[in-house]
Amino acid sequence: MLKQLSAETAMKLAQQLGIPVSQLVHTPRHIVLQKLAELAQQEQKAEQDQHNTKELD
Repeated sequence: MLKQLSAETAMKLAQQLGIPVSQLVHTPRHIVLQKLAELAQQEQKAEQDQHNTKELD
C-alpha cells in the first residue's frame, strides 16, 4: 500500500495510471512500481520513435 505519498503525488500517479486515487492507495507497492516502469518504457519508446521519424525527414 502507498501510504507515504503526498496528496499531490498520489493524484499525479493516479492520473498517469488511469485509476482513481482511492484505488491507488490500496494497490500494492510492487504493482504500482511495475505500472510506472511500463509507462516509462512506453514514453521512452514513443520519444525514440519520434526521434527516428525526425531523422527520416
